[in-house]
Amino acid sequence: MTFKPQPLTPYLSARHYFGSEQRRHRERADLSLVQLADILNSSKSTLARIETAELMPPPDIPGRLDAAFGTDKHFHGLYELAKREIHPDQYRRYMDFESKAEVIEQYGAQALPGLLQTEEYAREFLRCQRDLSQEQVEQRVTARMSRQERQRSDAPPFRWAIIDEAALRRQMGSPVVMHEQLASLLAQVDTPDSNIQVMPFSAGLHSLMGGALTLLTLTDGTRVAYEEGIQAGHLYEDPDVVKKWRRQYEVLRANALSLPESALMIRTVMEGYTSCDTSPS
Repeated sequence: MTFKPQPLTPYLSARHYFGSEQRRHRERADLSLVQLADILNSSKSTLARIETAELMPPPDIPGRLDAAFGTDKHFHGLYELAKREIHPDQYRRYMDFESKAEVIEQYGAQALPGLLQTEEYAREFLRCQRDLSQEQVEQRVTARMSRQERQRSDAPPFRWAIIDEAALRRQMGSPVVMHEQLASLLAQVDTPDSNIQVMPFSAGLHSLMGGALTLLTLTDGTRVAYEEGIQAGHLYEDPDVVKKWRRQYEVLRANALSLPESALMIRTVMEGYTSCDTSPS
């Protein structure tokens, strides 16, 4: 039986257009999916699902496609557009600001901020949202990891995060997942590009404990705030309102543990998961 490629709908979204462009360039190069998979060190099924827009391209695929087809940053550009479509409209403007910010300050109450999450931690966290299908979970994990790419660039933003002790002690996934996540967090406590403080239970109640907050400072001095609750988030651009959120954040920073104390607490909690690691030695 002759294989017939599934019809594509390139103009439905940026993700659909990405897939159709992959097929167009692949067919123009007279390559099968198997051959292209070998070139990209990927799998046929992954590339097939990308072409039909069933799967958001993993972050490393656009660059490999551009290298394979000699298309400069064509696929990179399409990917930058496509990854923004995963999020609700209300979040897209925030993502635009985040991508340009030179300073990112965050507070996480019940879970770690997305920019600090490991892939497995993010996957377990998103699985808690029962209205998401497995495919949607994987798409959002991919998008979340892609947001972290800038942190590994030559000009990363400076990040300051305050993490509530509850987020450290609430197990997300297996002990192995938590151990790896806390090890990643520990490595970012005090570096040239990041500082992390812990807000301990002993500090008592505070004004931000009900949600999550992100403060962004852009290169031109513009400052915005993003407050996130259970069901929705709100972006604040009015300078006076942003100033109010910044004052609350500064109070939190003053009452959180110092960097060495924060590292000690993270290490202590992390070591509590070491004994639970059941992986082969």
